[in-house]
Amino acid sequence: MIKDTIEDIRADLKSKRDALLIGHQNLKKDSDDWNKAIIIISLISGLAESIKMRLELKGAGWTLLPIILSSITATMASLMKFRNFNQRMETYLQSASLLTNTLLKARNHKDVDEDLLTEYNGSLEKIETALYPNERKVFLKQAHRNLIEIMSQEIRYYDKIDKVNNHELSDDSSLSSDEKIMDESKHRTKALPPVEESKVLQILEEGEENL
Repeated sequence: MIKDTIEDIRADLKSKRDALLIGHQNLKKDSDDWNKAIIIISLISGLAESIKMRLELKGAGWTLLPIILSSITATMASLMKFRNFNQRMETYLQSASLLTNTLLKARNHKDVDEDLLTEYNGSLEKIETALYPNERKVFLKQAHRNLIEIMSQEIRYYDKIDKVNNHELSDDSSLSSDEKIMDESKHRTKALPPVEESKVLQILEEGEENL
């Protein structure tokens, strides 16, 4: 789709920048999960070694357990290095930074000129080289959904502001759900009829007689 207006370019840059940040967020989560697993297995290996030495356990299982856990830790560290999390995250951040700078220039422009188009095309090339096509499809879909929800929320927000300024918003609609529950409980408490003291004494006396 050709982007020939400044609004289209801004929206496209914003969605592609968010797609890169979503990809970086997913990679960071995966990297953190792997690092946590390595730390936990390393601690378990050290604990097993300490227990074996402290209790002077010489069984074959206790001898092999630290070796097995150390091998698992080394394998996971090699797989992390193979997946190259750090370099990929750095690529995502650099690309997102370039798109952010281009978006800032687009926001400062009122019309599309040759200089802005050159930087916009460079930003498109950057995201196309940073993300594989299947990743770009998934991350852009999520970024578009997030942007639509944000804009919908902003529309509802400014609509309520206009209603408040025009004194069209009722007091009940401005209350949150928790405030409404508290307000209703107060009304229920106030609606309870008062209990007469003579009735209370009569109920107590009847209870003592039954005992």
